[in-house]
Parts: sequence; C-alpha cells; structure tokens
Amino acid sequence: MYTSLPFSFMPCKTILSPRARFYCNITTQDTENVTSYRTKVSRNPTMEKLQYNYLFPEISAREAQHAKKYPNAKIISLGIGDTTQPLPDVVASSMANYAYSLSTHNGYRGYGAEQGSQELRQAIAEKFYKDMGIQGSEVFVSDGAQCDISRLQMLFGSNMSIAIQDPIFPAYIDSSVIIGQTGDVEQESGRYKNIEYMRCDPHNNFFPDLSKTARTDIIFFCSPNNPTGHAASWKQLEQLVKLAQQNGSIIVYDSAYAVYISDGSPRSIYEIPGAKKVAIEVSSFSKIAGFTGVRLGWTVVPKELLYSNGFPVINDFNRIVCTCFNGASRIAQAGGLASLSSEGFKAVISLVDYYKTNAEILLETFKSLGLKAYGGVNAPYLWVQFPGSNSWDVFNEILEKTHIITVPGSGFGPGGKEFIRLTAFGRRENILEASDRLRSLL
Repeated sequence: MYTSLPFSFMPCKTILSPRARFYCNITTQDTENVTSYRTKVSRNPTMEKLQYNYLFPEISAREAQHAKKYPNAKIISLGIGDTTQPLPDVVASSMANYAYSLSTHNGYRGYGAEQGSQELRQAIAEKFYKDMGIQGSEVFVSDGAQCDISRLQMLFGSNMSIAIQDPIFPAYIDSSVIIGQTGDVEQESGRYKNIEYMRCDPHNNFFPDLSKTARTDIIFFCSPNNPTGHAASWKQLEQLVKLAQQNGSIIVYDSAYAVYISDGSPRSIYEIPGAKKVAIEVSSFSKIAGFTGVRLGWTVVPKELLYSNGFPVINDFNRIVCTCFNGASRIAQAGGLASLSSEGFKAVISLVDYYKTNAEILLETFKSLGLKAYGGVNAPYLWVQFPGSNSWDVFNEILEKTHIITVPGSGFGPGGKEFIRLTAFGRRENILEASDRLRSLL
C-alpha cells in the first residue's frame, strides 16, 4: 500500500542545459566567483516569471544525483519520453546513403528550402491528411514540434490571450511566459495570470467543459494528450472547432502521438468539418519514427486560415520560418521520406506497436496494484493517480525505493498534483523489470 514519505520539491540549484540528460556544473556560487563585472543590459523580465527549472532537465539532474548516491544501482527511466528502439534499416540506410552522396560532386547540396523539400511536404500531406484537403504547400517541415511551438508563439506575439489544457506539456506554458503573454504566477494555485486553464481530469473524461471556458485568441490543444494519454473523440473535437468558430479563435493542435490512436478517435483536427478555417496542426517524426535525436517535424497552416483583417496566416508563418530557420537537415528529411514509403511506414508502425505493448504491461501492473492508471491505449504515456498525495513526493519515493525515474504530474500544471506520468518508451526487459520493482514497492 502506498504511503507518502516526507519529501518536498525543492528545485535543483543548478543552471541546467535545455537538453535533457546533459548536466551543466555551473552553480550560482561558481558564477559569482568568476567576475564581479556586470553589463548594463537588464534581464528580460519575462524570464524572471518562470518557475524553477524546465521540468525535464530538473528530472535529469535528480537522476544524476541519485546515480551518484547509489553508484551500483541500475536506474530504469520511465520518465522522459525518449525512444529507445533502433531506427528501421530502411530509414537509417536512406540517411546514410544521402550523407555519403554529399561527398560527391553530383550528390552535394547546400541550403534547401526553408519550408522543406517539396517531395517530403507532399508525402506528409498524402500520408497523414489524405481526403482532408491539405496540400503539400500548406505543410512546413521543421526540426521538431517543440521548436515550431516557439515559432508560432513568435508569430502570435505577446498581446494574444491563450487557453491551455491542464495538465499539458510544459513547453506551451513556458513559451507563453517567455513571449510575454502571461501575468505573474499565483503562488497558492501555481497558475499564471492571463492564461485560461482548461481543467482535464477523470471527472470530465479529460476533456474541458467548454461552456465554462472564457474566450481567448489562441487555444492550445494536444490529442492524444501529453501527459494524460487521452485522445479526444470526434464529438469532443467538433465542440472544440465550434467554440473556435464562435469565438473567432485559432486552435494550435498538437498531434505528435496520433499514430498511437487505437480506438478510432480522429488523428487530425482536419477530420472535423470547418477546422481548416480555425486550426493549425503541429506534429513530429520523433515518436513515429524514433527521430528524437534526428529531429524532424512539421506544421500545417491551411490557406483558408485568416486573420481578422483577412490576411492569410500562412503568409506570416512563412515569413517567420524564412527569417528564423534555414530548413531541416537534408539528411533528416531523407530519413523522413523513407519512413513514409510503403516499406518504411510498415517498419515504423512496428516500433509503435512495440511501445504500445510496453504500455499494456505497465497498465496491467498498476491494475493489479489497485491503482487507477489512465492513458496507455492511444498514447505511449500512463497517467497514474495517487489520491491525496503530492506528485513530487511520489516521484521521490519511487526513485528512492525502486531506482525508477518517473515524471511528477505537477510539472505539467496544477491539475497534475496527484499524478505521475510514466513512459512506455523503453526496452522490453527494462519494462518487465520495472513492473516487478513497482509490484514490490506498491
């Protein structure tokens, strides 16, 4: 039976790298001892509003501290959602061949189009948006969905009002704070002022009550949701599109985990009639093809999406891309194109199925322990509830007693306080061992 230990969350006093699993050893004391000279440049006040460190580097720092404390322990990570299986041969060989061709006069290429190769843009449109009316020219290839979130924030600017799911992937909140869209944080609730938090929990089937949602310019919505794993139904997305139409809002729809959907729920917002007039869709090859290290994603901006003055949003996004981005790696794009071929897509879907089986194992584990676990069916994440507990306390106890890394739910927003997130990305033998360890603890 789970009992809470007296742990509390105190952020690591370290300036951390933005990349998970890389640790910077520059402490506050170190920076103070380097020099007493200061420039006359003021710190961006929006950066001062950010709470603590970014979630995943904070977890990586704690993992490093734990490894130092227990040097002989085998740490199993069910935390950061990083893929673990090798790339399919057809994908890796395509990138290798393209890389080698760059050593030849005939094969060498320099800068490419900032929007991505026409061939890949068309392949994405045909593979993921067939019969939805999305054209290749509306697809912008990028170095990943998270980077595109920041580019979209730059597109919208600081004067936009926003709504987010609670809980949600923290990049949405942090980028909103950095761009200047929010007020100060409310210490008691942990919420930022000027953000409309759309609570998603078991009581509303992880879909917000839109009748109580205030009007905002931008609605960030992720389905399947990270961290809860919930995939919005057709009816639910119809309500979301209708709300955007009524309020004149723009939906930024994150479909990065759409290939994991198993129950027939929509895999794209553009399956919903009218969505092209109110929605932008962001997605990624990271969890489809195992490209977390390769870096490749895309954003769809329909030509029908217009500002209040009638100007096409796609024109401004194209300007942002051309100004801030030199295009995705040609080598990565060759891999992306290979993964969408008949042979390649079959291979990457087998990877997806592998992780879905891992999720089934973890779901069964928590079910046998009498704990309520959500997700794990339409997404590679499990959202496990520990009623009345603090998620950082649960994180600390599981790490201390089982040497397993999880993610505290409060890192995804105030609505995650009683939850932890576990990832199904992992090698099968580690998933099975983690299952045994959790059974012995809980």
